[in-house]
This record gives sequence, C-alpha cells and structure tokens, in this order.
Amino acid sequence: MHTFPLLLKSFSKLRDQDPLLFFADIIKHGLDLDSFVRNSLISALANSGSPRLARQVFDENPQRDVIAWTSMIDGYVRNGSPGEGLECFLLMRSMGVKAGSALVDMYMKCGHSDDARQVFDEMPTRNVVSWSCLVAGYVQLGRCKEALLIFQDMLTDNLRPNSKTLTSVLTACAQLGALDQGKWVHAYIDRNLIELNSILGTALIDMYVKCGCINEACFVFDKLPSKGLYTWTAMINGLAMNGDALGSLSFFSRMMCSGVQPNKVTFLGALSACSHGGLVEEGRKLFDEMRDKYHLDPDVDHYGCMVDLLGRAGYLEEAVKLIEEMPMEPSPSIWGALLGACVIHKNLELGEYIGNQLVNLQPDHSGWYSLLANVHLEHRKWDKAASVRKSMKMKGIDKIPGVSWIEVNGLIRDFVTSESLSDWELCEMMDSVWRHIVSSIYDHKVDNFNISGCGEGLKGVVL
Repeated sequence: MHTFPLLLKSFSKLRDQDPLLFFADIIKHGLDLDSFVRNSLISALANSGSPRLARQVFDENPQRDVIAWTSMIDGYVRNGSPGEGLECFLLMRSMGVKAGSALVDMYMKCGHSDDARQVFDEMPTRNVVSWSCLVAGYVQLGRCKEALLIFQDMLTDNLRPNSKTLTSVLTACAQLGALDQGKWVHAYIDRNLIELNSILGTALIDMYVKCGCINEACFVFDKLPSKGLYTWTAMINGLAMNGDALGSLSFFSRMMCSGVQPNKVTFLGALSACSHGGLVEEGRKLFDEMRDKYHLDPDVDHYGCMVDLLGRAGYLEEAVKLIEEMPMEPSPSIWGALLGACVIHKNLELGEYIGNQLVNLQPDHSGWYSLLANVHLEHRKWDKAASVRKSMKMKGIDKIPGVSWIEVNGLIRDFVTSESLSDWELCEMMDSVWRHIVSSIYDHKVDNFNISGCGEGLKGVVL
C-alpha cells in the first residue's frame, strides 16, 4: 500500500507526467477507497497541474479529512487559482473541518494577512511550521519589518527555527538592508550547526550582496558544498548590483565552466553588469548567445538592459533599432531608459519626442515629466521646462517620495523624503543631534578640538 503514495509523491514533482497512470493499478489492488492513497492521488494531481482532476477525485472521496482538504486548497493556490482555493476553504470550514498551518499558508498566498493572523492566533498549539508559514507570508507580501517582529516572537516562544524559517528571515533582512540582523542569523546557523544547503546558502549570499558585503557573500559561496543555478545567479546579480561588472562576468564564466546552464534571470544579471560597466561588446555578445546558443527568448527586461547599455554608451540609433525589432510591445520603462540616454547625450529632438510619448502613455507617472523637463533644461529651453512642470502641477501629479531604511542598534528605521515633522519633533531631533555632537567633542578632548571655524551658536554649545 505504501508504494503507491511514494510513487504519486514523485509524480507530483514532474508536471509533465500523469499520476492517473497508476490509478488503474490502485483500483486493481482495491486501494481506491484507502484515505492515505486517495489523499496522495489528490495531492499528486493538484501539484502536477491537474487541479480539475484532483477535484474530481476529491469530490468522489467519501472520507474527506483535513489532509484531503489541505491538498486540494494547496493545489489551487499553486496553480494560480487562489480564489477557488478560498472557496474550497470556506466550504471546508462550513463542514466543521479545522486546519492549522496550511490554512495560514493559504491565506497568506491569497493576500489575506489579517485572516491568516487570526487563524494563527486562534491555534491551540503553534509549531515551527505554523510560525514559518506566518513569517514567509509576511515576506511574500513585502511586509518585511513585520516578518522580523514575528520571528522575534517565535524565538521568545522558545521555538527553534528551521531552514525554511531562516531563509524567509534572511530574505526580509535583504529587502530591508538589515545587515546586523542578517549577521545574527548567520551566527545562529553556525552556532546551532544547521546544514547550509543550497537554498539557505543562497538566501545568505543574497542578504550579504544586497547589504553591500561582497567579501562575506564570496566567503559563504566558497563554503557551500554544492552550488546550484540560483546560487550562481545570486552572486552574478549581486556583483552587478554593487557595480563590479567584471567580477559579475567572471562569475558568469566560472558558472559556464562548472557545467551549470544559465536561465533568463542569470542573463539579466550579466546584462545588467554590462550596462552598469559600459561593456557594450560583452553585452552584445551575451544577448546574441542567449538567443542563438542557449535558445532563450529575451523578455522585455533583457531588451531594457540592452537599450540602457546602448543608450548610456551613446549608440542611440542602434537602441532605437533594437526597440523597433522587439517581438513584443516595448514597455514604458524601455522608452524611459532611452529618454534618460537622450538627457545624457543631449539629443533634444529624440528626447522630446520620446518624452511626449511617455507622458501620453502614462499621464500620471511623475518620472516622465521630470525627465522631459531635464531634456529641455539641458538645452536651455527654460520656457518648455517650466511648461512641463506647470502641466505636472495643474494635473496634481506629485513625485513619488523616496523611502530609505537604516538599521540602528538592531532596529529598522525608515525615512521618507519630504516627510513633515511638527515643530516639537524637529526641536527634539535637533536637540538630540547637538547632544551627540557635544558628547563626541568631549570624548575626543575638547582642548585639542579646533573650533575656530565654527559659528557662534555652535561655539556656545561646545564651550
């Protein structure tokens, strides 16, 4: 009896295989009514891209336990039908069947974080799986600060996180640039002798490169016993992101020599490195190899990298030709990359044409107005630049405020441009800054500190 569930579990990982091939044998052996085998078949069908067949087997199942319901719900979510998964869950709930971690996971994947938290809070017992589902869910929704707070609560609850939990936490640290907390997780992994597998190691590398710590990322990379495609890609993209174009392409070459085949994301990282490094010939070669040697069709993002590379280097006509030859409709971001190049190389005619097209395509996008105004400013067309700004103001279009994060004493603080502060908040902040200045001066012996260039107000504070 246990042979069939094991085979079905294997088939669920191969989306081009049909688990129903075994169904005749299951019936032949009289196991079609066994709940263990039925549940395995439902899970295999749902996870191999056949949710309708899974639902048919599920509906014919006389004993639908929590495992069967969970397999069906999970299958809907995995196949991009969260709405049907939610309907299935509501039906399950109406029949009095209770589920725990799987329900938290399903709610999170459907974007219903409040419902997921409510289910989690109502659970009589919470294990590592339920905590991990909650942490991972918040990360998937981009609410990384909340994910880290949940992780702290988990540790307070004296539960030991597993590799899945730590992978999610490292992803949150990477998104926030929370280096200290990321290092703490790394130390926790070493201290507790947790196996650094490819998935966890890649998350650690991704955290370090996004925090600008390339040496630490390389150390983790070299330490990994096996390096998969995603591990190599993390290093290639990370080095490109940090401005080391040659280092990124070096890792790309090493990956080729190791026998690992690149995917579209890998090529995107390598092309991005060429763009930031101004490596035009290398970029052209990679773009051609992607199509001709590896038979990968470039996406709009790959074309965007090439347009950016050619535009930055001054090959504006070649960039326009590439856009015209695209097999898909060029996105506004591609035209935006070319518009930015027009500003750099002072091509007023092309820049003005593209800018006006972008403003018409996305009339609420503040960035296009700013770039178009900059094109006019570069050519001292003050009236036209003012007209663009005036049009932007009349339409009520504001620039999207920039947000940055900084980690201070283990706490993540965010700052928003043009964020308003009340008078008392501003005074309190300035008072705190002055106190730190005074403390710093006295720490370095005020007698040896040259204050001759300071204003009278600062001298008074210092003395």
